Formats: sequence, C-alpha cells, structure tokens
Amino acid sequence: MTTTGASNETVPDAESVVDSGDAEASNAGVANSGVILGDVRPTFHQHDHHHPGAVAAPVWPVLEGQPVALASAFQPRQSVRDQVFAARRHGNDVVLAQHDGARGSRGARVLAGGGGVGKSQLAAWFAWQAIDDGSTDLVLWVTAGSANQVITAYARAAAKAGVLGADGKDPDGDAKALLEWLSTTQRPWLVVLDDVTDPAMLAGWWPPHRPAGWTLVTTRLQDDASLLSSGRQQVNVDVYSPDEALNYLGERLSAAGYGHLLDEQASDLAAVLGYLPLALSHAAAYMITQDEGCADYLARFLRGTERLADLMPPGADPDGYGRPVAVTLLLALEAAEDADPIGLARPALELAAVCDPDGHPDTLWATSAVTSYLSVGRAGAGGDPVDAGQARKTVRLLHRYGLLTHTRTNGARAVRIHALTARAMRETTANPALVAYAAADALLELWPALDHATTDLMVALRANTATVAGIANELLWRRGGHPLLYRAGTSLINAGLQTAAIDYWETMQENAARLLGEEHQKTLVARCNLAVSYRRAGRTQEAIVLLKTVVAAHARLLGDEHPETLTVRANLAVSYWQAGRTQEAIGIEEMVVADRVRLLGDKHPDTLAARANLAASYQRAGRTQEAISLLETVVADRVRSLGHEHSETLAARANLAASYWKAGRTHYATDLLQTVVADCKRLLGDEHSGTRAVAIVLQAWRGEA
Repeated sequence: MTTTGASNETVPDAESVVDSGDAEASNAGVANSGVILGDVRPTFHQHDHHHPGAVAAPVWPVLEGQPVALASAFQPRQSVRDQVFAARRHGNDVVLAQHDGARGSRGARVLAGGGGVGKSQLAAWFAWQAIDDGSTDLVLWVTAGSANQVITAYARAAAKAGVLGADGKDPDGDAKALLEWLSTTQRPWLVVLDDVTDPAMLAGWWPPHRPAGWTLVTTRLQDDASLLSSGRQQVNVDVYSPDEALNYLGERLSAAGYGHLLDEQASDLAAVLGYLPLALSHAAAYMITQDEGCADYLARFLRGTERLADLMPPGADPDGYGRPVAVTLLLALEAAEDADPIGLARPALELAAVCDPDGHPDTLWATSAVTSYLSVGRAGAGGDPVDAGQARKTVRLLHRYGLLTHTRTNGARAVRIHALTARAMRETTANPALVAYAAADALLELWPALDHATTDLMVALRANTATVAGIANELLWRRGGHPLLYRAGTSLINAGLQTAAIDYWETMQENAARLLGEEHQKTLVARCNLAVSYRRAGRTQEAIVLLKTVVAAHARLLGDEHPETLTVRANLAVSYWQAGRTQEAIGIEEMVVADRVRLLGDKHPDTLAARANLAASYQRAGRTQEAISLLETVVADRVRSLGHEHSETLAARANLAASYWKAGRTHYATDLLQTVVADCKRLLGDEHSGTRAVAIVLQAWRGEA
C-alpha cells in the first residue's frame, strides 16, 4: 500500500358512499355507523345565480359551484382516499396538500412539487361521488383564492338552500347566515374549499365542525398551523406511483386510439417526469398530437434544447388544469417573494433548481457562498445582507408554499425539489452563471477534508456536483474549471472507486482540453489524476505512458522545480514502482525528496509523501533498514500534522508494518497491521479497496507465521 504526492487538486376502485362522521341518526339519513344511508336522491338542482327578493323553496339536493371535471384516465388514488375516509370516521375535516415525504419503497426520493399533483382532482372525486350517489343535500364547491370568492359562493348557496335570513341583498349577511345554517342543520353537506392560498383571509369564514357535514380543503401550503387547527387533518397527496403513472399513460393513449405509442420507454418517461399527473397529462397530449411514442418524446425531453412550453404546450390541456405547466409549478412564487424574508424566494429557488432533485444538505444554506449569493439577489430590493438564519427561513418559506420540501431529519437529503419545478425555474433564471457558481462554491465549502469514506454526505455531495455540472455545462469552465469539479474527482480516487474515477477523469481531461487547451495547467492536472486512476485500477502501463507526457509538459511550461512538476514526477515514480521498475522509481524519488525539502521544508505534507514513496521503493529493493528509518519518521510526522485517522497516516502505518515484516520483526508487523485493518474498517468500510488490500496482507502474514 503506497501513497502519492498530491497538490490540493491532484491525488495523489372507489367507495360508493361518503362517510359523514359519527353523527346521530336523523330523518336526513345519517346512521349511527357514521355512513350516509339515505335513499337515492334526485339529480342536483342548480338555480340561476340571481337572487329574488323572496326566498324560493329549495329543491333538494342543492349544488353550488362547479367541481372540476375528472381527468381523462383518472387514477383512483385509493390509498389517499382511504386516508380521507379514515379522517372522516374520526370526525375530522380534511386538508389536501402536496406530499412532503419520500417514496421509501422505491428507493428514490420523488417530491410532489408545488402544483399538478391532483389535489383538486381528488377533491372533485369526493364532490362528484356525493352528487352521483345522492347522499348529500348540499355540495358547495368554492374556488377559495380570495375572501370575496368565498363570500360570494356562500351567499349563492344560502339562497339556493332557502336559508332563513338570506335575501340576496347583502352577500356578507347571506354568507354568515349559511354558516349558521350549517351549524344547526341535520341535512348532510359537503363544502370544498379549493386552492386555499391564504388561510388568514378565511378567518371568520371557516365552515363549522359538525357531524352532519364536513369540509374538504386543497392547498399548496405545508405545515400551516392555521390550516391544521379546529379538527382539520392534513392528508398529503403524492405524485402518482410508478404503476399509477403507467396506467394513466396506457389508458389515456388507448382511449384516444394511440395505444401503439406506449412503448418500452414508458416507465422511464414517467420517472423522468417525476410521476407528476400534470406533466403526464401534457406529455400524453403532445404525443397524441404528434403521433410520437414514449421513447421519442423521452429523447426530446432529455436533450434539454426545448422549453417546457414547447414540450407541454399550454393549448394541450385535455384534463383542464387551466394553466401552462411552468406557470402551475411556480404559481406560488410571487406570493413567496412578498413574504418574509422579502425578496429571497426567487434567488433561493433558482439555487435549489440547480441542485440534485433527490436532495441536498440543509447545511448548504448556512455557507458563506449561499448567504453572499442571496445578499446579491436581494440587493435590488434594497435589503440588508443575508445571514444563515434568514437563508434557512427562506428555505422554510419555500417549503410552506410547496415550491420545495425541507425535512431536516433527512440529513444529507434534507432539501428536495421536484425535477420539473426545478426545470421551470431554470427556464426563467436571468443569470444562470451566477447561480451555478454560487451552488458550486457552496458544495465545495461543505466538502469534508476527509473524503475517503463513502458516507451519505459524500454520496449527496457527489450527486449534487454532477447535477450542477450537468446543468451548468460549460459555465463552470469559464474561469479555468471550477475547483469543485476537481475535488469531486479526487474524492472518487480517495474512496477507492477506481472505475468511477477513470470514467470521471477521462471526461474531465477531454473537457479541459477542449475548453481550456491541450497544455493548460488544469488540463495537465486532469490528465495526471486520470493516470493515478489508471494506476490504482491496475492499468499501470497506461498510467506510465500518460504520466511521461504530463511530466514533459510540466517541465517545459512550469519548470523542473515547480510543485506541480514534482508532484507529477512523484506519481510517475509510483507507477514505475508498481510496474516493478524499482531502481527507476528510486532515482526519481530521491530527487523529488531533495527538491521538496529544499523548496517546501522538512515537515511539509508533500515532503512526507515523497519520503513515504521512497521508503516503499527502498523496501522493495531490499534496503529495509533505510525504509524503516524513513517510515518511522513519516508516521510520527503524519500523526502530528494529519491525525491518526487520515488516509495518508493509515498508508504510512501499513507501509511501516510491511517493512517490519521484511526485517523479520513479525510480531511488531502483525500487531501494527492489525490496528491498521481495524482502523480502515471503521473509517473506510469493509468494501473500500484499501481495507481489502491490508486485510488480505494481514491474513497472508498470519498464515505464513
């Protein structure tokens, strides 16, 4: 087990009745069981919306307002409906909001976004069910965007129901009369408040909590205390399940006579669209219009060259969502911008939109990179500089308005955003380079010094780096390649993920050469790291060939004594050592040690790395006592400067154990290597390549002993 010199960039089906609660039996047909058992009712009677001076006798049952039509290929969403029925059995009113949890059974985190998950569709199912089975005397559907809309709908319902005191002259008075009637009537009723955006405007206008009737609310708001009081229970509405999404596409396309468009890529298409009912509706309409199958549409979507307005045209709205997809997804953004902290919602959502939809750590919002970025974003509004507390408050604000979800207990994946919400946001971003650099700076600021272990945080950081880099594309190369791109690649080498490291650095050196030039220093760094990846994967000859060209370029462009030149030479020597060319390795390493002592000092980490490599070569050449002398010094210095748990310290201790073994000091060797194996398992994990390597050696020594 050897180490390499390194710079900071180089490595080295449906219910037929609606439960009405635990009401006493009455002549209105409410049974003790809580289920409405009344006779079949006549079709709902709709009066004209003018109110005569004298109140006409009502014709029961009464419908006021128009529930939205159920979508074509409407999916039953049985699990959600079961939750609503359960809430009703406990006598609770129900608030339908978007889901903020994870899809645990599917292994990936998929968010419901800020709109389009089908909350109104589910509410409409309950309304139409009450209408169709004749179980409810009054069904009131209210578009609850403003207090005036609510009051007007209540007043009309009061007139139709013949409520005492409702004369059609005073809407406020008529609306209050309706609420009084709802409090005392034994007739079963259902009030649907659709799309509540501001619970405060409903103060004084909430329907009463009574056994005879119930209220169903839809909203984008999350965790709103005023919504979840007075016997109201939240039921979260998730996006479709994979099966529901596939069923929707199949039923929708087949009903239109285009069943042949449902090809083998249908499941992948549903996944890329995040199983969002709104997106699936528009995608199916586009496919039908263009006679384009799932595979072709998926390829078009993934190319990213067309905007959502092109892929999901506003005119293709067969299910009556009423708005373009992007508008629906971002509908709450304006309200969030005007809420406290003012002026931060848009820049914050722009930043979240370039992160991994499956989640990023909420600690990212406490980084100086993010607070500085948000301060710049709010400067136009004349605001003060943003601190970490305000940044976190902004995340909670976006969570409340359903634009992203924040679940602190999810650790490294605490903040998530639906992929389509993110895309819609990116399509309206004025300065994508500013956003990309802020996200990259923040991720780099979060990166731990010890990144050799595969932890949830490291997995999340690498995934977010890949997302930012994929979205930003060439933007992160404008200043010579963002350091995050290099740090993410070196972490793959440190973690022993050789195959992933090779793929990463092959792409990096190609991008660097194309965008920066063949002999740009960052291009040479990428090639050096690719060579290290080759060597650690056992592709030694490829590493040597590549490193020779990099050494020559460094010497020509930077000089023989430049730290980067010395680093590349050290890596070439290690490759020679691995290839069995020990004397060539020693010749290079002795010069590197001398140069680093002279230029960097005796205790510099790069000097220690050079000595460790030289000691490994001495050991192989049979110069065991020289190796031991060097390595004992290196181990002591590394413990002092890096600590016992650093990967370079572990490597030095393993090499020292090997030297002890070769010198015949088998007891010292096995004891030392045993502690190294235990530390590697604890710090790196059993499957890390370094752990496996030292464990194999220890097992062999024990067998030999």
